[in-house]
Amino acid sequence: MLALDPLLRPRSVAVIGASRRRDSIGGAILHNLIEQGFQGPVYPVNPNATHVQSIAAYPSIADVPGPVDLAVIVIPAAHVLETAAACGERSVKALVVISAGFKETGEEGLKRERALLEVVRRYGMRLVGPNCLGIVNTDPKVSMNATFAPVSPPAGRVAFSSQSGALGLAILDTARRLDLGISQFVSVGNKADVSGNDLIEFWEKDPGTDLILLYLESFGNPRKFTQLARRVARTKPILAVKSGRTPGGSRAASSHTGALAGSDAAVNALFRQSGVIRTDTIEELFDTAMLLASQPVPAGPGVAILTNAGGPGIMAADACESAGLTVAKLEAKTVKGLKAFLPAEASVRNPVDMIASTDAPSYEKSLRLLIQDKNVDALIVIFVPPLVTGAPDVARAILAGASGSKKPVLSCFMGSHGVPESLRSLQEGHIPSYAFPEAAAQTLSRAVSYGVWRHKPPGKTPTIQGVETERAREAIAKSLEGVKPGESRWMAGEGAETLLRAYGIRTSGARPAVNRGEASLVARSVGFPVAMKVRSPDVLHKSDVNGVRLGLESDEEAARAFDSIRAALTKANPGARFQGVTVERMIQGGVETIAGVTRDPSFGPVVLFGMGGVTAELLRDVSVRVAPLTDRDAEEMVREIRGFPLLDGYRGAPKANVASVVDLLHRISRLASEQEEVAEMDLNPVLVFHGEAPCVALDARVRLLAGVAA
Repeated sequence: MLALDPLLRPRSVAVIGASRRRDSIGGAILHNLIEQGFQGPVYPVNPNATHVQSIAAYPSIADVPGPVDLAVIVIPAAHVLETAAACGERSVKALVVISAGFKETGEEGLKRERALLEVVRRYGMRLVGPNCLGIVNTDPKVSMNATFAPVSPPAGRVAFSSQSGALGLAILDTARRLDLGISQFVSVGNKADVSGNDLIEFWEKDPGTDLILLYLESFGNPRKFTQLARRVARTKPILAVKSGRTPGGSRAASSHTGALAGSDAAVNALFRQSGVIRTDTIEELFDTAMLLASQPVPAGPGVAILTNAGGPGIMAADACESAGLTVAKLEAKTVKGLKAFLPAEASVRNPVDMIASTDAPSYEKSLRLLIQDKNVDALIVIFVPPLVTGAPDVARAILAGASGSKKPVLSCFMGSHGVPESLRSLQEGHIPSYAFPEAAAQTLSRAVSYGVWRHKPPGKTPTIQGVETERAREAIAKSLEGVKPGESRWMAGEGAETLLRAYGIRTSGARPAVNRGEASLVARSVGFPVAMKVRSPDVLHKSDVNGVRLGLESDEEAARAFDSIRAALTKANPGARFQGVTVERMIQGGVETIAGVTRDPSFGPVVLFGMGGVTAELLRDVSVRVAPLTDRDAEEMVREIRGFPLLDGYRGAPKANVASVVDLLHRISRLASEQEEVAEMDLNPVLVFHGEAPCVALDARVRLLAGVAA
């Protein structure tokens, strides 16, 4: 027996708070259990009635005559604790607490919820909720609808977890309207005990579930989610909608990396690394579920478009290209086969436009030919209803033509979302249907991206050589001397230099100077030409205060540059503290990039790479991943930015040392994973050189947060 079996496959259910009134929550739950045909005894618990909805009722859980696996509690929050304890004494194995009035209401509710969880753990029970809609299992061996929803979803092989009860009502209604079969549905509510991670782990082993859908408002344990999803998504697709796409966190960030790698970017990175398909809306979630619940995952991006009208075919082609798909070039034998029976006016190039007068048999013959084309990975079949051919006939032809196909087939009956009554044969034959070509193309694009992820081998975290973890800890501890827990401090130049060198990160070797004479001496020691930059704990971006001088060729130029930088700081920020300058050898050439890390409160360290320099935030050409990085993560980060051609021999230039960038990202990932006080780090710019020379960080900013490490 699995840990959640008493919850999702109970042999008996008690409804505590069952009501004789059908329009009450307790009454609706009892009615739904009976109406669904639950395959076990149902015990209404109501101290004020001997019978509820024609079933014998009991005054308390202690009076129920038989064993109880699951108790559904629908009573005021003030009485839930004692009732939960009574369930524990009665050896009930699982609870679904529908009642509201817990942490969602404030501090008192939070205390009540913690006390409830303590009771649940004391008796070894599992808990869904509180503040939830309930649970569903359509397996004929269970047939349980323990929700107060007014509709029941059709049976199928799609499991759904929703963090919102109100949204859960809409989800069940939409599933019925689209005829998307549900295996199990769980409204997790406040997630006091059972979470999305628990459900993913349970559904991984559930033979009745092929596809997992999630509506998330928050993550409880993102690292566990990543580990689970990476494993489960290799055999069962996971689709998710994550709400809360606010830019507020990015606005509050102080570094380039913090601004570019906000919480929503971290969510995207987490999902991408885990193979989770993210959609922006519930509608897109259902669109994608209709495809993956019924069709094979596409092997590649090549799409064939079959239509009886030119306009929608062109729209579909544009939508495919925009979504990252390719309109496949048809083989010569396919084109020849189409010409053999289609009218002379038809276009037999992709998109294949059979023209409005085409009949249903032409759909079937064309579809069979396109499926056999080796350049085609998926098909979108469009039908615009003319007067001469009926939609039901075309639907049957599509089913016949797609029979036995190992490539996904999507249909688009213009204006018909889901599967209308006249096209029910499509649903029976597992062909998803969409109202417009754009929705079909976008849905297919998500499935293709998932297929690419699934077919690549899982990455491994490489072993990094030349790391001095303790030396780095000492540098951090020295920088945080006198800083109170919860407060932050930017590392001084020397401290940041020590930290980076401890992890083998190459820098320009900047040296400090506190007066004009020392600046000249240091410049001569470094060797002309040199670069000089302002040192101030009150300046985040040096170029913003005109605090950088480049290409200094002599002692005199170095001294004048020192004076000029001090005057520029005073003018730009009169209150800023001037602590001198740093002097470093002038390094020229290469491509300016940015690398860094920010620590997300939910996901931990998030590593960033992209095009750098002063325009980093303007261009926003970056990629992010959640640490620790695998070899696959780091390679993808470098290659997926728009500016990657500049590193890959653009217009005949020599290729840059991309391997050194990948190595740098792994070192940043390890640094951030081991040194938990590092809240933000910017290496900008990082010069990536053409040829074999390794990349070098020309400037570094590291913000520490005291009292973070365990």
